[in-house]
Amino acid sequence: MENLLCDEVWLSSSETKSKCSDIEPCISVIGSFHEYDDEQEFEQALNVCLEKEIAYMPAPNYVEYLQSNNLILARFKVVQWFNKCRSRLGVSFGTVFYAANYLDRFISINQCNDWKDWTIELLSIACFSIASKFNETSSLSLHEIQMFEDLEYSFQSEAILRMELTLLKSLGWRLNSVTAYSALELLMCKIDSLKPHLHQKLISRVTELLLQATLDVKMLEFRQSILAVSALRCGLDQLSPPASDNHISYLTTLFNQSQKDDLIKCHKLMEAQTLMMSCENHYYCPSSPTTVLLKEQTGIYGDCYISTSVFKTLDQNMKLEPSRKRENGGY
Repeated sequence: MENLLCDEVWLSSSETKSKCSDIEPCISVIGSFHEYDDEQEFEQALNVCLEKEIAYMPAPNYVEYLQSNNLILARFKVVQWFNKCRSRLGVSFGTVFYAANYLDRFISINQCNDWKDWTIELLSIACFSIASKFNETSSLSLHEIQMFEDLEYSFQSEAILRMELTLLKSLGWRLNSVTAYSALELLMCKIDSLKPHLHQKLISRVTELLLQATLDVKMLEFRQSILAVSALRCGLDQLSPPASDNHISYLTTLFNQSQKDDLIKCHKLMEAQTLMMSCENHYYCPSSPTTVLLKEQTGIYGDCYISTSVFKTLDQNMKLEPSRKRENGGY
C-alpha cells in the first residue's frame, strides 16, 4: 500500500487577517500546462473531460443523504482539515481535491445510518493518504498525517491501511478523478493573453474560489467542469474584465444547453458567496487548529470494533482502539 505512487480554505473572521495578510503566497502556481497544438486538440481534450467527469460524481441524492444524517458539518470540517494538511505538509492543491472527491464518492456509495465521529475521521485519514500517494512524488507517512492536534483520534497504522484498502475497493481503484482543479488545469491552457503577473493572480484567485466551493455542499450538484468555468469567469471578471467575455464566450460554446444553464446558476452562486464573504470581512487563510469532527459529548469510546457495512472488508473483530489525543496527551 505504501508503494501506491502515481501520477486553504477557512471561512475565518477578520481577526485572522493579521495571520495571513497576503493571500497570494498561500496559493501556489498550478503545474506546467500541457500545450495543445491547435484548438481542435484542446476541444477534444475538453470533450473527454466532460464525458469522463460523470463517472466520478457522487450519487444524485448525496446532498439529501448528508442532510438527513446530519453529516453536513462533519463533511465541512473534514474538507477543512484536508486544506490544513495541504498547507502544513506542503502537498499540492490537486491532492486536496482528490481527497475530497474520494470522501464524497465513498460516503455516497456506502450510505448507512451509523456513522460515528471516529469512523469518519478514519475514512478522512485514508482519503488524504491515498490522494497523496496518488498525486505526490513522495509519500507521506501515516504518522505525519496524524500528527496535528486537529484530529480527535489516533489510529494504528494497520487500521488505516485496511481502511485504505476498503476505500480503494469501494472506488473500484479509480483514483484519477476529474476534479474542478484538474478541469482548471485544462482550461488555463486557453488563457494565454494575460500578462504573466495577471496570469499568476488569476490562478491564485480561481484556486481560492474552487477551494471555497469544496466546502459548500450546494456545489456538489454541479459537474466539476461547471465549477471550474464558473470560478474562472469570476476570476477574470475581477482581474481582467476585457478578457473575460471573449474567453468565457468561447468556452461556453463547448457545453450543451443544459450545461450552459448550470453555468449561469453556478456562476451566480459563486458571485453571491464571494460578495457575502467580502462584506463580512472573511478571509482565506489558516485559522487556529480546530477539531476535524464534532466532539462526542458523552464520554470516550472504549475499544472500538469495525462492524458496520461501511467497513465490511475490514475484519469485524479487529481492535482499532482509537484514543482521544487531547485527553490521552497526544503522542
